[in-house]
Amino acid sequence: MSKTRTKSWDAAEHLESDEDMAAYLEAALEDGDPALVAAALGDIARAKGMAEIAREAGLGRESLYKALSPGGNPELATILKVVRALGLRLHATAEHG
Repeated sequence: MSKTRTKSWDAAEHLESDEDMAAYLEAALEDGDPALVAAALGDIARAKGMAEIAREAGLGRESLYKALSPGGNPELATILKVVRALGLRLHATAEHG
């Protein structure tokens, strides 16, 4: 029996356009899990260049990595700064049920 070989998959490598990034963040927001939203923002920031996003958001690169890591718990202010630096916008719609 042969072993199955696996390799790491990195979402940041597949986020090529602003539309890809917006759709990815939208899907994370729809899920509603704060950790998933932070991770998605981290993936998008890495795709765009973490150092540049940290600079544009007025945050240290290391603190941004930490805030958007799987165990991170970024403040809303940090999320909003990162979203703005990424050139994205959050929006709210009424849920119809």
